Amino acid sequence: MDPETGLLPGLETPSIELPDAQLRAVVEAVIYVTDEPLSADQIATALHQPAARIGQVLEELTAEYNKPEHGLTIREVAGGYKMSTKPEHHEAIRAFVKNLKPPLKLSLAALETLALIAYKQPITAPEVMDVRGVQGAGVIKTLIDRKLIATAGRKTVLGKPILYKTTKEFLVQFGLKDLSELPTLKEFEELGRLSVGDEEMAPEPSAELPGVETPAPVAGSSDQVAAEQAEPSVTE
Repeated sequence: MDPETGLLPGLETPSIELPDAQLRAVVEAVIYVTDEPLSADQIATALHQPAARIGQVLEELTAEYNKPEHGLTIREVAGGYKMSTKPEHHEAIRAFVKNLKPPLKLSLAALETLALIAYKQPITAPEVMDVRGVQGAGVIKTLIDRKLIATAGRKTVLGKPILYKTTKEFLVQFGLKDLSELPTLKEFEELGRLSVGDEEMAPEPSAELPGVETPAPVAGSSDQVAAEQAEPSVTE
């Protein structure tokens, strides 16, 4: 877009004259109603405005919402601008949401896998399994279904396993501008409990050995009988 003429390459529609106050209100509304982060260029194209003017409006809105009297903020996330609640109010909002419906989150197994992929990407499923010590195919499928991770080609080793990486949706869900803003692993787990998920998966046993599953005793089995016989009897 030519900042002076307001013309887009290959498009004959000139920029529309809007008063500053009206344009600011429109940009604010556009960011509010859109789920995906919008870049300054996308907003400028949609509103037929010079990109430089939209950039100035975004700076003004960001500064305004950063004031303490606002519970919302406008910040740059995943290459675009998005409106969200302020981090300092998360605990109060979390308590409020808990009163509306049961809390929903990813399982610990899913969070561990997502953290490994985020910090080690691109990474293969066998590499994830080597670190976690348990099978994780089901967890990886869940993360793909939720669009938090995606395939990133194949590793040039024997068998050519699939590589996985995080997605733009991952940045959106965790409120990150880019991967350089990744929190520590402890903060990552807490963010996940607050921000992500629509169905909790059963956690994997923490004491499970790699590649070995320990079945639960079946009623009447020799394991259960032996356990009962080993218990000391109590007499009056």
